[in-house]
Amino acid sequence: MTIAPRDADCAARLELGDASMMAALRDLAARPRHDQPAEFPLALVCRRPNRFMNSMGQTLAALTQGNAATPAEPAFTLGLNRDQKDIREWVHGFAEGVVRPAAAEWDEREETPWPVIQEAAKIGLYSFEAMGQFWADESGLMLPIANEELFWGDAGIGMAIMGTTLAVAAIFGQGTPEQMGEWIPQCFGTPEDVKLAAFCASEPDAGSDVSAIRTTARYDEARDEWVLNGQKAWATNGGIANVHVVIASVDRELGSRGHAAFVIPPGTAGCEQGAKVKKHGLRASHTADVHLDDCRVPGSCLLGGKERLDERLARVREGKKAKSQAAMQTFEASRPTVGAQALGIARAAYEYALAYAKERRQFGRAIVENQSIAFTLADMKLEIDAARLLVWRAAWMGRTGQRFENAEGSMSKLKAGEVAVWATERAIQILGGNGYTREFPVERMHRDAKIYTIFEGTSEIQRLVISRAISGVHVK
Repeated sequence: MTIAPRDADCAARLELGDASMMAALRDLAARPRHDQPAEFPLALVCRRPNRFMNSMGQTLAALTQGNAATPAEPAFTLGLNRDQKDIREWVHGFAEGVVRPAAAEWDEREETPWPVIQEAAKIGLYSFEAMGQFWADESGLMLPIANEELFWGDAGIGMAIMGTTLAVAAIFGQGTPEQMGEWIPQCFGTPEDVKLAAFCASEPDAGSDVSAIRTTARYDEARDEWVLNGQKAWATNGGIANVHVVIASVDRELGSRGHAAFVIPPGTAGCEQGAKVKKHGLRASHTADVHLDDCRVPGSCLLGGKERLDERLARVREGKKAKSQAAMQTFEASRPTVGAQALGIARAAYEYALAYAKERRQFGRAIVENQSIAFTLADMKLEIDAARLLVWRAAWMGRTGQRFENAEGSMSKLKAGEVAVWATERAIQILGGNGYTREFPVERMHRDAKIYTIFEGTSEIQRLVISRAISGVHVK
């Protein structure tokens, strides 16, 4: 069976096996959660547009060029080009055909959905090449578009697939071209042997306050090794990842300006998973503590290299201004993408509530005919579209080298996160008692949405960043 794209001029198509495969998919979606199979049964074959099938070398070159982007002044447009439409349709088809039918099961199991990740790898969605193409898009919109569609399918599974990209963003933002070429492919593995990556910044006593990070990195010059000690908390894919990227302090007297980022290669002694976190939402995504006990990594695992680190630390000790510290560099780069994820959840809840309101009848008419319901839906659509424009603006600014003079990246994440919580709550209200039950997906969407006002900078921290940017005052 072939699912045609929604846009008539879009060339992307999704070819989902034969009739028996599709029957299995429909059966999976129709079954109660307790009756769904433990193993994902489908062999999905999805054809990505040929123009996105770059080689690893081409992709790395595009990434490296993108890292050195200079300000540009392109013609103004809010329309998506053909490539962006193709990607939107491609990811949407995967989210609709594979992610959504599996969402309830993996939420209940609270386990990493390896079969779904593997399906994403098979079609090229979970891959170094795909992420490279998303990041290389000159407008910066392709990555937010892909994330919105995937998280529209399900946020828990979406995070299981996209959680790796935070570590990749750290390697891309701070690593040398050689480090990118070595480590980024290892974050994904292959379709036959899928791998994950983890970004480890937060600690039990250092969440929003990244300057309080206590994990240390000591350089052993005789062996050209870094020795890491400490505990990381709330790490997506922590402990089960092939590659861990860890933020550690190399000079605690310098606070956050004394931080650096390190890659921990697969199987490194002294890097162990701690307690797995039982979460309110995003249950299909693995979150755990990571313990570092005399964890030794080669000197080459310092992202950016020791020479660059020494130069930066020297400037700081001399009282000169240094670039943003390691954790914040990663968060700034990822905020529009995180906002897009929240946007996908909000849109999914809105669309479900709209369809429900058109079908649900009370007092002899569809509830959408009631002004209170219709106005709520109008407000939901309004807020979602406003959030999307902020996300797109921030993504475009970041990709084209524009300065976030008013903390536009924080604006996008703040608005999208709060809209997601607000919109999913309104969806539950529209569904009434049904919305409060696990038999309807808006309950899960609401649980998934809440984290977007907390992680990667709480709403309060985002307001602090924005207020400092617009006022020039160090607001506390």
